Amino acid sequence: MNRFRDFARKASRNNTRTVWVLQCDIRKFFASINHDILMRILHRYIADEDTLRLLGEIVNSFYSDEQSGSGLPLGNLTSQLLVNIYMNAFDQFVKRILKERYYIRYADDFVFLHKDRMHLEELLPRIHEFLESELCLSLHPAKISLKTLASGVGFLGWVHFPDHRILRTRTKKRMFRALLRGASKDQAASYRALLRHGNTNSLRMHAGYIGNILYEEDH
Repeated sequence: MNRFRDFARKASRNNTRTVWVLQCDIRKFFASINHDILMRILHRYIADEDTLRLLGEIVNSFYSDEQSGSGLPLGNLTSQLLVNIYMNAFDQFVKRILKERYYIRYADDFVFLHKDRMHLEELLPRIHEFLESELCLSLHPAKISLKTLASGVGFLGWVHFPDHRILRTRTKKRMFRALLRGASKDQAASYRALLRHGNTNSLRMHAGYIGNILYEEDH
């Protein structure tokens, strides 16, 4: 999120010009990871046969309902590591071929920032073609967004603006529901940590039981 903020400042020249943000998401990301492609990538960087054999057992131990020979279990630590290795090919394409300066990816959620809307529109078919041909992945058509930063861009649970960011309404409601049901100390600590990343004084000072849980650690 801080990288997004820094890129926004640079792309907008400290908020003196309009910045457009192209946001994309990959359709059924974990379920679509191709086992053969992933193992080819791993063989490219790892020489030890025992390590490769173990990784092959992990990768091939799971398959999705989407298609045979694809899929990694959502939430597994190994899956989180392996998808980043898998998507490194896309990162290199973006930086070395497209030569995009302001690009951020978190798992399958990625954004491009640029002053020119048309430039970002022209990126889309090239992004789509690379993902389809090289990684057997496809963009989620309902999760492609192109808007100005000033209008608010949802990224990683927050809505980002040029000079601040606020918690997404959906995230806020989910947090309040959990706290009202009776949050544990660990859950409350987790929410306090979350709220420190944005403009949330009004939430943390909220009266009543919820506000006390969120605010007590700071006093």
